[in-house]
Amino acid sequence: MNFEVWPEAIELGRMFAAEGYELALVGGPVRDLLLHRKSHDLDFCTSARPEQFEHILRRFGHDGFWDMGRKFGTLGAMRRREDGTEVKVEVTTYRSDTYDPDSRKPEVNYGDTLEGDLSRRDFTVNAMALRVPQLEFVDPFGGANDLAKGVLRTPVDPRQSFDDDPLRMMRAVRFVAQLGFRIAPETAEALSDMVDRIEIVSAERIRDELVKMLLSDRPRAGIEALVDSGLADIVFPEIPALQLEIDEHHRHKDVFEHTMIVIERAVALETGPDGPVPGPDLTLRLAALMHDIGKPKTRRFEAGGKVSFHRHDAVGAKMTRKRLKALHFDHHMVEDVSELVNLHLRFHGYVEEPWTDSAVRRYVKDAGPLYERLNRLTRADTTTQNKRKAMVFAAAMDEMEQRVRDLKKKEDFDAIRPDLNGDEIMRLLGIEPGPMVGKAYRHMLEYRLDNGPVEHDVAVAELERWYQEQSGQAERAK
Repeated sequence: MNFEVWPEAIELGRMFAAEGYELALVGGPVRDLLLHRKSHDLDFCTSARPEQFEHILRRFGHDGFWDMGRKFGTLGAMRRREDGTEVKVEVTTYRSDTYDPDSRKPEVNYGDTLEGDLSRRDFTVNAMALRVPQLEFVDPFGGANDLAKGVLRTPVDPRQSFDDDPLRMMRAVRFVAQLGFRIAPETAEALSDMVDRIEIVSAERIRDELVKMLLSDRPRAGIEALVDSGLADIVFPEIPALQLEIDEHHRHKDVFEHTMIVIERAVALETGPDGPVPGPDLTLRLAALMHDIGKPKTRRFEAGGKVSFHRHDAVGAKMTRKRLKALHFDHHMVEDVSELVNLHLRFHGYVEEPWTDSAVRRYVKDAGPLYERLNRLTRADTTTQNKRKAMVFAAAMDEMEQRVRDLKKKEDFDAIRPDLNGDEIMRLLGIEPGPMVGKAYRHMLEYRLDNGPVEHDVAVAELERWYQEQSGQAERAK
């Protein structure tokens, strides 16, 4: 086979060979070589123990060395080329893991052979190796053939493989999305039969696999595999629940199919690195996946055979927050995705009747830093097959976005605040800090949203008018 191997891999192989140790490039980097994809990190395995090869790695890694994986037999190093390219390597002693049935953490036992080490890998396409420096290709389980066919298969019996490490089931789904592969029938059958084993895997590890899947080139394929396997029933039950619901416009056979289309459309609307939503964007993709999860709980059958989903946006936002917290997403991501779900229907009123400038300001303020993502989610969610309706909706969104650009030329939308701050309010009204100050501030913010920036004297007059009205109401209440 014809390989273009990074020169650093050859160099490191020579350094190990000089001291009588075997070294082989393994796993993803070998798979990527065959796919003509560039690997940023290089994984190796060796016959040497960590204490035997540590000095070699320290000598190789001019710009970095780490040993966080020492208890698993792994050490790492990094060097930087003259052009700034970072070459990161991790070297692990041949392994022969044994697993506790109630844990996915292996007990590390060192192995003696490269072939034995490869047998404990997750899939045959990751169980190939390239001995360095001699460039001998090692493929005991037919990984190259499976790679050519686009098939995911385990090196050993799939039931044993998934029982040993249930996270491999999530990895299978992730590779469907990342590589465009299909899961071999016997592997898929074992996966479906053993989905309950995923319950011993930590939420963080499941989240990490979901993130990699969603950020891939084919998130839809990964989500469909997650649902088809039965894994989603355990790790993300809100998604398969969508298959039971009929979309209210009868545009799709169910809300799940609609959601898959929305994800594809949202991905297509991501921008390049210099645009407002550089792809792949996890926030937008999660929001597209979850925007309709409130529909199953809010479905109502109305007169005339119609189906309604009143307030599914608000209900879905609460469900989104709960699920993302359970998967241990960070607070910022939880809040952003939940807010996008909450706001995803907001624009639809504009199509029926164009908004006042006040309503446009409120939309932008409520969306805040999510404005660009919200518009893309809204566009992606409009999946009508009626070309006229689609054109009307797109034209309305184009018009609203242009109005925002025009208003931004006259106003600072990114910092909309009342024309009077709290200190000015207290001074003008002659009041002490307290609830009334906050109430006055909120009123002046609403006034600012309704009217845009106004002269200082006009703002003062409005504040005084409002305060007199409040005082009169308080007096009458007595």
